[in-house]
Amino acid sequence: MRTLLALYRNEQTCPGGYEYPDADADDPSQDGLAVTEGEYWEKYYNDPDFVYEWKNGYLEVRPVSDVRGSETYQWFCDILRCHLRTHSAGTPVNLEIGFRMAFPGNTSIRKPDLAVVLNDNPVAIGGDDCNYTGTFDLCVESLSHSSKKEVERDTVRKKGEYRGSGVREYYILDARGTETAFYRLNARGQYRRISRRGGIVRSGILPGFRFRVSDLYLKPSLERLADDPVYRDYVFPSFREIKKELALEKKRAGKERQRANKEKQRAEKSEKSLASEKKRAEKEKQRAEHAERQFTQSARTMLSDGLGIAAVMRYTGLSEDELAALKSGSRNR
Repeated sequence: MRTLLALYRNEQTCPGGYEYPDADADDPSQDGLAVTEGEYWEKYYNDPDFVYEWKNGYLEVRPVSDVRGSETYQWFCDILRCHLRTHSAGTPVNLEIGFRMAFPGNTSIRKPDLAVVLNDNPVAIGGDDCNYTGTFDLCVESLSHSSKKEVERDTVRKKGEYRGSGVREYYILDARGTETAFYRLNARGQYRRISRRGGIVRSGILPGFRFRVSDLYLKPSLERLADDPVYRDYVFPSFREIKKELALEKKRAGKERQRANKEKQRAEKSEKSLASEKKRAEKEKQRAEHAERQFTQSARTMLSDGLGIAAVMRYTGLSEDELAALKSGSRNR
């Protein structure tokens, strides 16, 4: 793990209340060492312990960030990668990839914390490339407050180098909010601050990429951003469609439950109706059987009282055979 690299060059207090260590403290890095460009590429470009940049024959070690700065930088990386995945506008490049900028009497090799090569950049970057031979379209630096020298490097020197080499947009992220700035190259080759209308920065080279400056410090989750009108077009746009589909499924399920409940109520009502009909039919049957028994008993009574068969036939409507059988049954009883 990298140490603080003796990045502190004076004894003043930096923003945030930290104090710079003694300038005479041991420096395990080779910061400030004079080396040729060839030596830099051969020995220091891929150093396993330190991130070195190179300027006019001297090594410059990259400072490590504090937790707050790292969290702000990571949040920004997350939303930028979301945009690039959604719109496929270019390739993100991390800290390990450097690019060379040559000016009259001034040559630098810089490794931005984050950079983007757009698809329409005339110099493409390959998956196996360890350095970039073109000019990045966007460079992002996460500011270190380790020393005034480091602050000046990002806010003044690198700004001038990126402008001179044609980096179209340059963002400086400062977790403390002091030096945060966003620049765009104008037609005259000068950097102008990007407007923050409504507190929102809108990129001119990444269509649809926008973010609230305040969110750099609040760092809302990507899940929250997926529902935010500022971000929802590129942060998990499918998440919104999934939520919409789930809402529709929930609505459909609710209708199905209502329909099932109605069917159940109809079935229960029908079952009750059938039971009622069955009960009514049973009562009708019992009444009919009772009436038949009474009718038969009346006929027997007529016969037993000596009323003639012809008269009984006339009163009951029974045939002579039915009365004979009825009379025989009466005797048997």
